[in-house]
Amino acid sequence: MRDDQALRAFRAIAEHGSFTRAAAALDVTASALSQTLQQLERQLGTRLLQRTTRRVGLTEAGTEMLLRIAPALNELDMAMDAIRQHGNRPRGTLRLTVPSVIAQSVIEPMLGEFMLRWPDVRLDIRVDDGLTDLVGEGFDAGIRLGERLQRDMVAIPIGGPMRSVVVGSPAYFKRHGYPKTPKELQNHNCIKFRLISSGAIYRWEFAHRSGAQKGRWYEIAVNGSLTVNDISLALRAAEDGIGITNVLEVSARASLDAGRLECVLEPWLPPYEGFYLYYSSRFQVPPKLRVFVDFIREWSARGAAVKKPLHRSPNT
Repeated sequence: MRDDQALRAFRAIAEHGSFTRAAAALDVTASALSQTLQQLERQLGTRLLQRTTRRVGLTEAGTEMLLRIAPALNELDMAMDAIRQHGNRPRGTLRLTVPSVIAQSVIEPMLGEFMLRWPDVRLDIRVDDGLTDLVGEGFDAGIRLGERLQRDMVAIPIGGPMRSVVVGSPAYFKRHGYPKTPKELQNHNCIKFRLISSGAIYRWEFAHRSGAQKGRWYEIAVNGSLTVNDISLALRAAEDGIGITNVLEVSARASLDAGRLECVLEPWLPPYEGFYLYYSSRFQVPPKLRVFVDFIREWSARGAAVKKPLHRSPNT
């Protein structure tokens, strides 16, 4: 096996933490992958992986090896992909990282049309609500909120401004009443959200509605008996009447339209910078990414005309 193939095999095992999953990703057998790794370790004269019956981890040498080879392999992949796309024909694998809310609201509905239009472009999509190093992890592009973008990125807005909403079930509000101001949330059971990227508890954000500080944002640390790191779980808990939660409007849209949830404190929830498709400015845009960028712009323009107003509570 060529040196670059052995290094790619090592990278795949390290990223998947499993010979079986890495072998499936590379379309080889686990035994062949194990032999390749053993040959690489013999060639280097050091062990790269710690193997147990339950998992595969990196040794100190393996960690250093991965840090050094990943950028070089990514550069090589892009160079080879560019050559394959000679003649400006969109083809090859497009690797994307997107948050779960975008996977559900944007990627899922547009996926069939895009792949039908560009059959030579293969999509490899990782749904991840954490922060991702595009270049370091070999992604072509990603979608994130504008405030979370990496430096030196080309950013294209999609979907327009967003807003977070504070929602609860009609049954919950019937039992506990409607909060009239953000300060009154201290009297309610709030479903808290743990940020995947940092592990911190998200502090709910509001903006002053009037006076000298009109439009100025501030944060509140809410209290509650339930903490989650999954939006769907937070919404289900709110629908079941456990408490109030704070999520992106697009995540709660179906529940609001169906009347399972109501929005409160709406005057304190102005729109803010929304999602962006972003990619590195350090490289020439390959045709496969260019057609995806154009398609996302087209899809976003279509969706802008069908946005619905919020289903507000009768007491806001």
